[in-house]
Parts: sequence; structure tokens; C-alpha cells
Amino acid sequence: MKLYRSKMYPERWYAHSIETGWVMFPAIDGGWHKRQPARGIDPITIREVPVHLAFNTGIPGSPIAAVLSEAA
Repeated sequence: MKLYRSKMYPERWYAHSIETGWVMFPAIDGGWHKRQPARGIDPITIREVPVHLAFNTGIPGSPIAAVLSEAA
């Protein structure tokens, strides 16, 4: 999973993986559960950032996602 951020839309995260394709989700607690397909992304306006920056969203690969999967 790769995580991206856009200066144009700071209230959203963008992510890409083979399993999910391109998705966007709110930059809020639990935002990963509100993800939806991302379309029309301009690659010039997004930058890859470390996955741990979205730790509170539940994105796979984040510390909170790891704790939740261990608890299940």
C-alpha cells in the first residue's frame, strides 16, 4: 500500500495498491472505512508520503490497523 497527499485537497488521503487500485478517503479517524474509488488524479499534484502518517484512519499498514487485526 502506498499513501499519497495532495496540497489541493488536504482533507483527503489517496492510496494505491494492486488489491484496491486508486482510492481516496477522508483524513479523519476511521477514514479508511469511508474510502471510495479515486478518479481523475493528477500525478503532478500528489506526493507519496509514509503510510504511518495516516495512522488514525485504519489504512492497512498503519500501526492502528495492525493492532486491530491482532485483536480480531
